Amino acid sequence: MTAVNKVLVIGGGFSGMAAAIQLRKAGIAVDLIEQDPAWCPLGAGITVSGPTLRALETLGVYASVTELGCVTDGIEICLPHGQKVADLPTPRPVGSNVAGTGGIMRPVLARILADATRAAGVTVHLGCSHAAIEQDADGVNVKFSDGRTGRYDLVIGAEGVHSRLRETWFPEVKPPEYIGQGVWRAVMPRPEAVTRPRMWLGHHIKVGVNPVSKTHMYMFITEDRPTKEHIDPATWPQVFAGLMRGFPDPLIEALIPHALLPEAAIDYRPLANLLVPAPWNRGRLVLIGDTVAATTPHLASGAGIGIESGIVLAEELAANDDLQAALDRFHARRFTRCELVIRNSEALCRIEIEGGDKEVHARIMRESIMALAQPI
Repeated sequence: MTAVNKVLVIGGGFSGMAAAIQLRKAGIAVDLIEQDPAWCPLGAGITVSGPTLRALETLGVYASVTELGCVTDGIEICLPHGQKVADLPTPRPVGSNVAGTGGIMRPVLARILADATRAAGVTVHLGCSHAAIEQDADGVNVKFSDGRTGRYDLVIGAEGVHSRLRETWFPEVKPPEYIGQGVWRAVMPRPEAVTRPRMWLGHHIKVGVNPVSKTHMYMFITEDRPTKEHIDPATWPQVFAGLMRGFPDPLIEALIPHALLPEAAIDYRPLANLLVPAPWNRGRLVLIGDTVAATTPHLASGAGIGIESGIVLAEELAANDDLQAALDRFHARRFTRCELVIRNSEALCRIEIEGGDKEVHARIMRESIMALAQPI
């Protein structure tokens, strides 16, 4: 007997889809609503760490990721002119044979998971949001923006960092705060020399590339910016190319002209993080993913911890016949792990901004990678 029989998932992002897929495997009925009628996320590439690949294997989509993305092992660390100074290992996660790291285009991964969500038997409603949520001791009544109504044993909120559910049900939680860095991302043709992730460490700036297919990679640049300022999107290609010019490695220099082309699809985001204190539920409403645990990208684990949370929540709901017991076990398994990613990512960010000890930076990276390789 499971803790719930019928669940509503609000939000069709990575964490919401992960929860929906795993709940269906347990025979639990799932409705999923997503306000984007096209169910098509924007974005360039995404780095998927070994633990994230292990989670995707649990969902049954690892083969599709290896086919449509790129999986590798290790990270090369270089100086701005190209000299390699270190090889950072990416250990295989415990209990799995998946690769140590990988990359894929974000819309491609979203499509893989969306196909798996539908194949699992989840009822999906697109272009739809929640209009009202009322819960009692036995269930939750939901009114939808399209006029439908439904009753559920549990509502899972996976709306992302700008969640309306969090604003309503957790009013004491402050919005994410800017952390002093911004990240640029672009799609680039993949040179033959780039076979795995590589990073160039400059002064208050870092460039990285990661293969996302047989022909392409994505490039990211993290840049210190003391204040959260608006940057006119029309200038993004010129700004991005200018940042690349600070790295005289011939590999980077050869890619500068591509940064000025429309197909580079350059994107800029100011960085912030968020960690909502546990518990992440209010009665029969529970929040997961970026809604309660949003991180900067320094450990390449933001999507991963959200996917893991969806999996773990489904596991505990299936393994327990008492809802509160299931939620308690979920929080026990997830909060500390999410906190590790968010706090250590912030520590890495602070070291980069303040020009701190690079050995401490490397130690935090190593310790975090080893910790995340452990079972969830």
